[in-house]
Amino acid sequence: MEGAFTGPVGGCRGSRVGSVVSQCPRTPAVADCSGRKDLELMADEEARISATGGADAVADRGGDDGSHPQQTPRASSRRKALLRRLVRVSLVVVGVLGLITVGAGIWAWTVSAGHIQVAGESGEDSDTAGAPVAIVLGAAVHADGQPSPWLSYRLDTAADLYTSGRVEAILVSGDNRRVGYDEPTVMRDYLTSKGIPSQAIALDYAGFDTYDTCVRARRIFGIERALLVTQDFHEPRAVAICRSVGVDVGGVGDSRARRDRISWAVSWTRERLATIKAAADVVSRRDPTLGRRETSVGEAIVWTREHRR
Repeated sequence: MEGAFTGPVGGCRGSRVGSVVSQCPRTPAVADCSGRKDLELMADEEARISATGGADAVADRGGDDGSHPQQTPRASSRRKALLRRLVRVSLVVVGVLGLITVGAGIWAWTVSAGHIQVAGESGEDSDTAGAPVAIVLGAAVHADGQPSPWLSYRLDTAADLYTSGRVEAILVSGDNRRVGYDEPTVMRDYLTSKGIPSQAIALDYAGFDTYDTCVRARRIFGIERALLVTQDFHEPRAVAICRSVGVDVGGVGDSRARRDRISWAVSWTRERLATIKAAADVVSRRDPTLGRRETSVGEAIVWTREHRR
């Protein structure tokens, strides 16, 4: 018969009726042809999706060679906006801290103005100004029990004040909160080695910072007027604190610490921040470690008056 099928039907190679090519017949044997076409279409679609997703992933994480990721304009804009916001906040914080620092410094210099002299550098009448007691602020003590150089300078200044007759007693105030660390005792021993009678020396074991020393001098030791001994760069803050809590002090500053220029510069910078804390302490009127009233300063003054020639 003309136009008979050429080739097996199951292979679905096609059939001819005359010169016309027909579709594969819908028989179980040849349905495989349609299924293959569907699978090919799905495979092509998946390939396009994978290609698009892969490109996006590469853009997000950068190339395999470690190159930077490609940022979209929207992401770049968000990053820039966040950076600008952080810069503005940082500038505001720095500005506020600057204003607080300047304000605290103005307070310290204003309150202490006219009440500070540098030991050995003035030939004015202030060199002979006296008070019943000299208050020496504590500083670091070495592990071998010797005062640090800066503390030695303070104690030398206090010894000069006593031997010259400008004060009648010396209150050494420092830290003794840890076992084996005793600033006041080391300070007293140093002064006695310089010829100062131990009876003329009173000890404050809870002078943990300048504010504590000043408050305790007034409320525990009953001091109303004194000469305050520390380094010259520390004097404005120390004098301002003491005068703000009710002690009429004049500062006698040691300037020999300037020989160590690096340490002096670091301490001077630190002093600017410490002044902020001092102003906060004065405003808050916080209570330091207090305890019972002490009579040792009064007794030291009486002893000196009785034995000084």
